[in-house]
Amino acid sequence: MKKYLLILLSLGASAIVLAQDSLCIKLDSLLMAPMFDTSQVGMMVYDLTDDKVLFERNARQTMRPASTMKLLTAATALDHLGSNYQLQTRLFYTGIIENGKLTGDIYCVGGFDPMVSRDDIRAFAEDIHQLGVDTLQGGIYADLSMKEPLDYGEGWCWDDKNPKLTPLSVGRDDNFIERLMQAMLLDSIVFQQVQIGERVCPAEATFLSTRSHSIDQVLLRMMKKSDNFYAEALFYQIAKAISGRRTATADDARTAMRYLIRRIGLNDNLYRFADGCGLSLYNYLSAEMETMLLRFVWRNNYIYSHLYPTLPIAGVDGTLEKRMNKTAAKGNVRAKTGTLTGISSLAGYCTAANGHQLAFCIINQGVLRGKDGRDFQDRVCKLLCEPWETMTEE
Repeated sequence: MKKYLLILLSLGASAIVLAQDSLCIKLDSLLMAPMFDTSQVGMMVYDLTDDKVLFERNARQTMRPASTMKLLTAATALDHLGSNYQLQTRLFYTGIIENGKLTGDIYCVGGFDPMVSRDDIRAFAEDIHQLGVDTLQGGIYADLSMKEPLDYGEGWCWDDKNPKLTPLSVGRDDNFIERLMQAMLLDSIVFQQVQIGERVCPAEATFLSTRSHSIDQVLLRMMKKSDNFYAEALFYQIAKAISGRRTATADDARTAMRYLIRRIGLNDNLYRFADGCGLSLYNYLSAEMETMLLRFVWRNNYIYSHLYPTLPIAGVDGTLEKRMNKTAAKGNVRAKTGTLTGISSLAGYCTAANGHQLAFCIINQGVLRGKDGRDFQDRVCKLLCEPWETMTEE
């Protein structure tokens, strides 16, 4: 009986090997496309269930990741900040309140919350009024000391149209003070000789009000819609948390990213990190690094349970809404896209037909038509999701 069991197990193992060989043959055939005469690709497919590499091509070559960089930012943020983290914007005041008049200053302390809305501004104005203030004589100041005074990320193209990376904004517009003053006027608060400007909030100031949004709320738009402003907001939350100083720098966030890469088991000196969103031309990662990052996330449920739901779903939503329709990948692949001039990337998860969980990363470099890279990635995902033994020629 044992003999027959061993034979059956052997046959089963052989079938698995043949299926994987079939997958590799099909992936190799895709890599013979004419587009690779003039472009490069870094690629890895990893079986999370069996904990082994299924396929790789140029997986260790460093390439620009474009917006798949947001995977590293998201994982680092959840790892360092925790899933209960709140992004806050706070108001303080100095001076005295007598007969409804505040003789003193209001300080708006920016925490780089990208989700501050007009409703939040109106709520701030109401909080000031409920404090008993109907007249202000003094100043309204923006405290922007949470981050270094850089408007844009390192290595961003000068002709890109991006909002300034200010820690105090409304709908990503750099006009918080003006919006607050308008809301205060509409709430019947009178100004007397009011000054506006930028100042650091003094330590003795009295807390007035706060508005906050959760890390999950920020991650959802950052990943589904690939929002660069939201990604940079989280980048500086990481920086602030790890530095412990009043003013955080991009280098602080990079330190946290390098720490995470070392925890994954890779050499952080092999890669270069510049920003949190992937716009920078100075970011250099590899398909292996991103795949091992996905493996780390998958093996750490406290990160995975918050990151996985934010990934675009093929043929369903986000930046993958119109991709992989009418294929086995639809509703199966959950992955982060990346697009810059000459760069197209995709990294995420899917479930193979045998029920195994897979992680993958594909970075197409030097593709003059982004569609070529996306089409290649879609074909790869289709092969990963359909039965490997019955795959047909493209």
